[in-house]
Amino acid sequence: MVTVWKSWLIAARPKTLSAAIVPVWSGCLMTVALGFDVSYRLAILTLMGAIFIQIATNFFNDVIDAAKGADTSERAGPTRATASGLLSPKAMYIGAAFMLSQALVCGFLLLDARGWPVIAMGIPSLYLSYGYTGGPFPLAYRGLGELFVILFFGLLAVMGTIFIQTGLWLWQGGVLGLQIGCLSAVLIAVNNYRDLEEDELADKRTLVVRWGRKPVASLIFFMTILPSLLVLVFDDSQPWFIAASVLALIFLLIELKLLKPNGTSSRLLGLSALHLILFVTAQHLFLALT
Repeated sequence: MVTVWKSWLIAARPKTLSAAIVPVWSGCLMTVALGFDVSYRLAILTLMGAIFIQIATNFFNDVIDAAKGADTSERAGPTRATASGLLSPKAMYIGAAFMLSQALVCGFLLLDARGWPVIAMGIPSLYLSYGYTGGPFPLAYRGLGELFVILFFGLLAVMGTIFIQTGLWLWQGGVLGLQIGCLSAVLIAVNNYRDLEEDELADKRTLVVRWGRKPVASLIFFMTILPSLLVLVFDDSQPWFIAASVLALIFLLIELKLLKPNGTSSRLLGLSALHLILFVTAQHLFLALT
């Protein structure tokens, strides 16, 4: 029997939380590389805010996809809490609201340090945790999931982290945000690649539903490789470039094996999250040794 706590853990989707943790980690590393001191208090507040928003997004996604028929108890991928009956829709909405309230607390504390830009970043992020799958224009149902992740869990998250630390908007944060965003978007693309048939039935017009599996597989390959190539724009980055390129090649070969014409293994989602973590680990080691 699945306990209540395990049900909430399933709904939180731990494998996806790297998309919230890595941008803050990476942004703090870049802050140090650019010669600034890191405030651990601000870093922790930024990290906790990002995690709360990610979990709220997952809760909303769980309950809304179940209501729209995109997730069912017979789905091929990981168990979904609402569709499988582990948690009620009401409980999921309450859980999502609670997570957003905690993110709001983090935002208020950051507001004192950096002022109105925190509001400009925070309000769209709070809304889109719901608007990703809900509201009048749900991004995930319009084929905009990957773009959303690149913009919000890549560019905004990394540049925002660096801004919180330094008070500056720096081009290095934009490049790094694109790198992190692409690897995070691979998670969404892989998930949707697997769920093509279910999403078609629910009229969830993801990129793979619109384009088909072959073009989206090519997009996944591209988003896997591009971050390693972008390392070259940073000064004296050859060791990081070599490590990132080896990682990209390994995961590209894994994708070629697991991205089948009729679907993909659920293992690839976890492996894609691992790639994101290893990429920033390589960044960390490179910066620590230089």
